[in-house]
Amino acid sequence: MKVKPSPAPSTLLYGFHAVGVRLKVAPRSIVELYVDADRRDARMRQLCSRADALGVPLQVVDAARLAGLCGGTSHQGVVARVVPLGREHSLEDWLDRRDSSPTSGVAPDPLLLLVLDGVTDPHNVGACLRVADGAGAHAVIAPKDHACGLTPVVAKVSSGASESVPYFLVTNLACTLRDLQDRDVTLVGLGSTAARVLYAADLTRPVALVLGAEGKGLRRLTQECCDELVSIPMLGAVESLNVSVASGVCLYEARRQRTS
Repeated sequence: MKVKPSPAPSTLLYGFHAVGVRLKVAPRSIVELYVDADRRDARMRQLCSRADALGVPLQVVDAARLAGLCGGTSHQGVVARVVPLGREHSLEDWLDRRDSSPTSGVAPDPLLLLVLDGVTDPHNVGACLRVADGAGAHAVIAPKDHACGLTPVVAKVSSGASESVPYFLVTNLACTLRDLQDRDVTLVGLGSTAARVLYAADLTRPVALVLGAEGKGLRRLTQECCDELVSIPMLGAVESLNVSVASGVCLYEARRQRTS
C-alpha cells in the first residue's frame, strides 16, 4: 500500500507586515489566510486583493476565530497559516556559500553580523531582526540556550524581517565567535564601561557586533572572545539602551562608515 507523505508542519504569522512580506517572497508557502470580517478598510482590501491574485486560500472569519488562532495576541485582523520556509542548515554552510559565491567582478559588502547574547524576549529579538534588515546586516546569530526561536511574536514584531534576515541559533556561542575570527571577522562587543566609544571603531571591515541583554550585558566568556569592546555614549540620566535600540545605533554606524 502506498503511504502518503506527511504534510509539512505549519505555523502562524500575524499582522500586516509579517503576512505582507510572506505574500511577497513566498506566497505558495501560505496554506490559508484568515482576515477579520469586520475590517473593510483600504489596507485590508489591498491585502485581500493581493492574496486573491496570487491564489492564496482566503477565509473571512469573526474576531473570536482570529483570537482563538493567536491565543489573544494582537493580530491586526490578519492571520496566515504557513509552511516554514527552507533555511540554511547551519551558519557554517551559509558562510561557506557566501565565501564561495561569484561576485561578477563586484566587491561584496564586507560581512556585517549582529550577535545577540542572552536576549530571550521575543519582542526584543523581533525588533533586532527588523533593525538588522533595515541596516543591511547579513545575518543575526544567537546561542540556542540563551535566545528564543522564530516564534509568531518574533515574526510580527520584526515586521517581516524574520523572513529576509538569516537567524542562526548556535550550540556554543564562544566556539562560533572563534570560528568567525578564523574567517577574519572582527568581533566588536558592546560594553557600558568600555573606554573606547563606538564611533572610534573601524566598522568598514568584516565585523560582528556583539550585544548582550539590557541590564545583564555580555556574559564573561562572550566578552573575553571579543577583539575589542566599545560603548555608546550616554549623555542623559539613563544608564543603558534597550538592546534593539543599541543594535540600531551600532548597525547604522557601521552602515554610515561603509557609505561615507
